[in-house]
Amino acid sequence: MQHTYVVKGMTCQHCADAVTEEISELAGVTGVDVHVDAGRVVVTSDAPVDTIAIAAAVSEAGYELVT
Repeated sequence: MQHTYVVKGMTCQHCADAVTEEISELAGVTGVDVHVDAGRVVVTSDAPVDTIAIAAAVSEAGYELVT
């Protein structure tokens, strides 16, 4: 399954790497595709991933999930 999230504050590849690293650590996540220019993150998982967990991972990376 895939879900797309809007993330505020990303401006470069370092931002994308940080967000990818944090979200990739969540249970069930099988892929993370960050589109810095669009401010979007596409998360692929083999089971539903809680939006609160995604928000916490994005926050840990230093950015903000837009809900």
